[in-house]
Amino acid sequence: MELSDLQTFSAVARLGGITRAADELNTVQSNVTQRVKALEAEIGTALFERHSRGMTLTGAGRRLLPYAEQMAALSREALLAARDDGEPKGPLSIGSMETTAAVRLPALLAEFHRRFPAVQLSLRTSTTAELVAGVLTGTFDGAFVAGPIDHAELDATVAFREELVLVTARRWQSLGALRAGTPGSGPTALVFRIGCTYRQRLEQVFSEFGWPSATRFELGTLDGMIGCVAADMGVTLLPRAVVGRNDTVNVHALNPVQARVETLFITRRTAHRYSALQGFASCLNGNGEVIAA
Repeated sequence: MELSDLQTFSAVARLGGITRAADELNTVQSNVTQRVKALEAEIGTALFERHSRGMTLTGAGRRLLPYAEQMAALSREALLAARDDGEPKGPLSIGSMETTAAVRLPALLAEFHRRFPAVQLSLRTSTTAELVAGVLTGTFDGAFVAGPIDHAELDATVAFREELVLVTARRWQSLGALRAGTPGSGPTALVFRIGCTYRQRLEQVFSEFGWPSATRFELGTLDGMIGCVAADMGVTLLPRAVVGRNDTVNVHALNPVQARVETLFITRRTAHRYSALQGFASCLNGNGEVIAA
């Protein structure tokens, strides 16, 4: 198998279509189509199901994807290791939860860019589950995720400590009023997609409040989440630092067990810690606390 074919296959799988993959790979759509068909011919089975909304993986495609991602990541890592002369430069791929990227990372990224301007940093947001998988496959050099994380192949540093709060519309002045005013299954839970740790924590809180069967409504952006809460569509769980002094919503403190969460910066234990990643880690040193393996 050609590595370039596997890289093209991975891009189509992740982005869900030929057009978006061609844009990311900076090539023409016909080249992407040709490489995918060549890979399918070599393997002897279809890797994608084609439909009007794009392309989705077949069973064979799902089985191939983790290997393709690992091979592409290993190739990238080998190239970067060979070029690493001790001066931080070149590409660096970091993943983050959207809430962390919105509030905690701007100052950190600005400091990193000031100190290491030759590094081409890219930041992508996703859920904790997808970020962990991305670090393990090498898609990300490191990622900010919600703890706890206990994995033999990962190193973790505590980057930030957060207090989670229940966020409601302004008319709910207390948790007592919310519980009295939403009998039965309770209010709608506004959540990010499955794989989000804050979603899991909100579901635990709802279960403790007696609302295990509450309606879930998934949203894709932080701004959309806060806007829907302000419109009294439902309630959500977010770090207090994310909500800040927003006067369109109310925040309600939870007990310490429900509220405490650590944001961890994780890296793959066996990966080459090249200079760009070491430089990024050094910007965390002022706040970071290494978790013993």
